[in-house]
Amino acid sequence: MKDIILRHGETFSLKVIPHSGRTELKEINGVLKLYLRSPPEKNKANMELIKFFKKEYGLVVEIMSGLTSREKVMRIVR
Repeated sequence: MKDIILRHGETFSLKVIPHSGRTELKEINGVLKLYLRSPPEKNKANMELIKFFKKEYGLVVEIMSGLTSREKVMRIVR
């Protein structure tokens, strides 16, 4: 994903795999999958997702839909 240019206000979807033992973003068959170490309880996986994009890509993102789902729609805030 580092070679993809994303701009302010753009949205993208991804599938989150929580409690996977690693934190890694992969594109598999055209689908972005984000593997997270955190469990999907008490919003821990969602918080790790937001921190991941800030740390790895310098992007501030918000979850537009899918707060309690593995299928998420994200929007780039800046």
